[in-house]
Amino acid sequence: MNVQESETGGSAHQLDHLYKGRRASLPLNILVVGCGLGGLAAAYCLAQAGHKITILEAASAISEVGAGVQASPNISRLLTRWGLGPHLEEHGVKIQGMSLKRWTNDEVIGWTPLGDVMNKEYGSPFYFLHRADLYRMLYEITEPYCNIRVNSRVVSVDPSKPSVTLASGEVVSADLLIGADGIKSVTREYVVGGPDKPRATGDAAYRAIIPAEKLLQDDELKPLVERMESNIWMGPGGHIIGYAIRAKKDFNLVMMHPEEAEGGVESWTTEGNMDKMKEYYKGWSTTVQKLLALVPSTLDWKLMDRDPLPSWIHKDGKLALLGDSCHPMLPYRAQGLAMAIEDAAVLGNIFSHCSDRSQILPLLYAYQSLRYDRATATQTSSSLNRYIFHKPDGPEQEERDREMRAAMEDSLRAARGEKSTRVLTGNANQWADKKKSDIQYGYDADEEAEKWWLANGNRLMTLVPSIGLKPSVVHSINRDH
Repeated sequence: MNVQESETGGSAHQLDHLYKGRRASLPLNILVVGCGLGGLAAAYCLAQAGHKITILEAASAISEVGAGVQASPNISRLLTRWGLGPHLEEHGVKIQGMSLKRWTNDEVIGWTPLGDVMNKEYGSPFYFLHRADLYRMLYEITEPYCNIRVNSRVVSVDPSKPSVTLASGEVVSADLLIGADGIKSVTREYVVGGPDKPRATGDAAYRAIIPAEKLLQDDELKPLVERMESNIWMGPGGHIIGYAIRAKKDFNLVMMHPEEAEGGVESWTTEGNMDKMKEYYKGWSTTVQKLLALVPSTLDWKLMDRDPLPSWIHKDGKLALLGDSCHPMLPYRAQGLAMAIEDAAVLGNIFSHCSDRSQILPLLYAYQSLRYDRATATQTSSSLNRYIFHKPDGPEQEERDREMRAAMEDSLRAARGEKSTRVLTGNANQWADKKKSDIQYGYDADEEAEKWWLANGNRLMTLVPSIGLKPSVVHSINRDH
């Protein structure tokens, strides 16, 4: 079956508020493989750009589980632009600060204000959300503009046609394939040229959600909900993150720990052992012990790592990857979701310029040129926090703590209206590093795509329909500006 033959609901009622009202003069038939957050975002943006979208989802029904996610300003501005601002306000928690603590006694070693600072400096809030709430928001704005097919597991891909074969035997073809099928991506193997084996990090993460009302009944735990901060306890070989979600109705807990077993499964849904969880954090602070006592059940997520891919685009130019399928990230800086949403926004913006099928390949390289360096740098930055947070007690940990305290003192001076030194580049508290925050949170995916196109669009289109176009051509264009 061709995507063109399937019904795409609501195509006559597309919105025109994105991309300055610009829509592709040639609507492409695009298959998005995977209906996770990245897949939904890609489908929404490409539909707003004027294309006909079908999403193929392996699961038998749409249901998004999970726990807490963070919507930093670089994506909250996009979600707001997509009309989700009121929903973020209703379901999210605006993070007020980042509090880094000592594992044994809750001593605050580092603190960075976020709340009003985010709005003032980056023009958009920083939210904590439950993944299921964000999924529901994205699904509701995307579903009217595309055809979402469940029970549609992709078992093989023909990137040259392009087409996919489903487990049922059905072959579905299109003009373009977007692989948004996550960390266990099938489509990535076709871009890479074979199986892509992940590396074990040696870490795993217990995940749990505690009803906030239980914390509010304890005077020691109550501030963890009421202050609306991200609390990070740093300890030897592991760390714990806790914050309120769902309009302060729930408290999300993520507990990083060394992975004991060899092998294991890369999964979000593996049941965790409560006794082992409590045993590992036995020597941690009384606050941590109280939190663990409230955990009703836990999932244990084995953390795997992958090297950046040399390219996100298949050599035949009709298959490209997005989100975790091409740049899966360790959760130490909570930017994996952000990178997928940014990918989707850039992809939609770039493909709003499409007027001929011969432009697909150069447009894909434009997308990669805009996104590759940023996503790769964020991968590196995320991995750095693992090294920073997990230091054993000793000279390196003491030096880390001195750096974080200096940054905290600077933040407190600024909060009192005094002059900030701002000499925090490279600080162990990455959130206190103004330069890094500007790069991470000041980024506007649509603005970057518009600027890129203004500088490079005409020259890019002069390359069409050159069959010999390579990634380096587009990268060289980008470097000239």
